[in-house]
Amino acid sequence: MKTIEKEVSYQSTNSYSTLNTLTAKTKHVWFVSHGIGYLSRYFLKYFDQLNIEENYIIAPQAPSKYYLGSKYRHVGASWLTKENTVKETKNVMRYFDAVLEAEALPNNVNLIVLGYSQGVSIMTRYLASRKLKCTKLLLLSGGIPQELNSQDFTYFGGKTKVTLIYGSQDEYLTEANMVISIQRFYELFGDTANIITFDGIHEVKKELLNQFV
Repeated sequence: MKTIEKEVSYQSTNSYSTLNTLTAKTKHVWFVSHGIGYLSRYFLKYFDQLNIEENYIIAPQAPSKYYLGSKYRHVGASWLTKENTVKETKNVMRYFDAVLEAEALPNNVNLIVLGYSQGVSIMTRYLASRKLKCTKLLLLSGGIPQELNSQDFTYFGGKTKVTLIYGSQDEYLTEANMVISIQRFYELFGDTANIITFDGIHEVKKELLNQFV
């Protein structure tokens, strides 16, 4: 017996969620990627304290959905796994392209890019690949893929403010890992990049988000 793994290409459809309304009064557009186990519409709850008129939030939906727990009631999703990571990353990037094309954002808004947990890896890969210009990049409680380097982000040109945010009690971050992660963070984004630590676990502190608008 001989097993052969093949592949085909086909058109796929995926949803995404938004919060508030994009109008002439909008000052800040947030492009945000959730962590593993989330659905985009629930991830948006972390942005409900932002000024409604001035902030418009776009949350893409990770494509790989699955049931959380053994009761099969709640659904979560994942961006990537170690299986076919390169090809799956390209699929997600084309999906992000489609989302931004559909939204047709005006040029006069501040684009804030945010990744949380697993969303950090997919969002930094997207920025590195597409050279998407943004005024702020917020990396919350997640790791940056090893294949990325400082050259991938030179296009920021000092015009993008980069901030790493994590909880001091984050159960997924050991002290040794954080030393390495912080060193790598500065290597990628330079000494002007900022780090904020809050008293908490692996979570999004939505009250911190207001300081970025």
